[in-house]
Amino acid sequence: MPTSFDLLPSANPTAAAIRGDILDNPGFGRYFSDHMVHIRWTVDAGWHGHQVRPYGPLTLDPAAAVLHYGQEIFEGIKAYRHADGSVWTFRPEKNAERFRRSARRLALPELSDDDFIGSLKALLVQDHEWVPTPASEADECSLYLRPFMIASETFLGVRPSQEVDYYVIASPAAAYFKGGVEPVSIWLSSNYNRAAPGGTGFAKCGGNYAASLAAQKEAEAHGCGQVAFLDATENKWVEELGGMNLFFVFKDGRIVTPKLTGTILEGVTRDSVLTLAKDEGLTPEERHISIDEWREGAASGEITEIFACGTAAVITPVGELVTENDRIRLAAGSDNAMGKRIRSKLLDLQYGRSEDKYGWLTQLV
Repeated sequence: MPTSFDLLPSANPTAAAIRGDILDNPGFGRYFSDHMVHIRWTVDAGWHGHQVRPYGPLTLDPAAAVLHYGQEIFEGIKAYRHADGSVWTFRPEKNAERFRRSARRLALPELSDDDFIGSLKALLVQDHEWVPTPASEADECSLYLRPFMIASETFLGVRPSQEVDYYVIASPAAAYFKGGVEPVSIWLSSNYNRAAPGGTGFAKCGGNYAASLAAQKEAEAHGCGQVAFLDATENKWVEELGGMNLFFVFKDGRIVTPKLTGTILEGVTRDSVLTLAKDEGLTPEERHISIDEWREGAASGEITEIFACGTAAVITPVGELVTENDRIRLAAGSDNAMGKRIRSKLLDLQYGRSEDKYGWLTQLV
């Protein structure tokens, strides 16, 4: 049964003119809407205190468990303005499901679909004017939604927190990469691993991203926009980027993505690409792919396209993989035609420009 949210409206909402200037050039993750959602959990009362309240700083005790033991998780999802002015989101039940998986792994309480999706709707009812209106089909503006959960109990001791807070904040966003769909260079990390078997690789938690930052700094030092990680056991199997999943298109019509083995985040965009690829006549495969297969397939022309995908970046072509010893590029270059086609299909669906035959959209406002 959907839960109602109490509204505490902001006494100082952003002026329409200022909001308009922000929406004209939002960047990514720089500005935030006027309100946020909060739900409280305690071991005795469960989930309670559902609120939409003014966006603002959180008050945490210096001994809050999240600050010492990293017990937190988050999600990333977007709200899209359709041509008729309505606002929709994409496959929120998949994000809710992943949020629960992450919660189980981090020993946090699980949030129901009703509360997760209800929190998005409650926030957007109040802050729908923060959803940008695309100026054209090439304009990928949206409102990025960030649900997150933190252990807030004041307690120094290694055990699951008995007090937890769930929030949703919203940030207007332009395209993730300034270059749009231009191919990006990827650095292959040989000094760091993102995740290990039995760890938290499949969970969307801050520790995974914090662990990737040193490798990301290496990537930037080598002129690369992202970093690719290999498995922690044999150091030969391609896993994912710091914040995106990978796909390899083969000339025989296969499209391959690394298999989910507990060390890779189960991306919502990844799952959607696997479905949309079939519509394009491709044969999806989820399996291990080695760095040697990447190198040899690129050199021989067997691999014709490589792209990365995620909620923030959508689909972005990979131009080259830079290692300590070489640069791996596709044999005859690539026009990235298949990745662009799937990308267009995905965006057309999300922005309501094509039929939602899979039932992937949920209206928020």
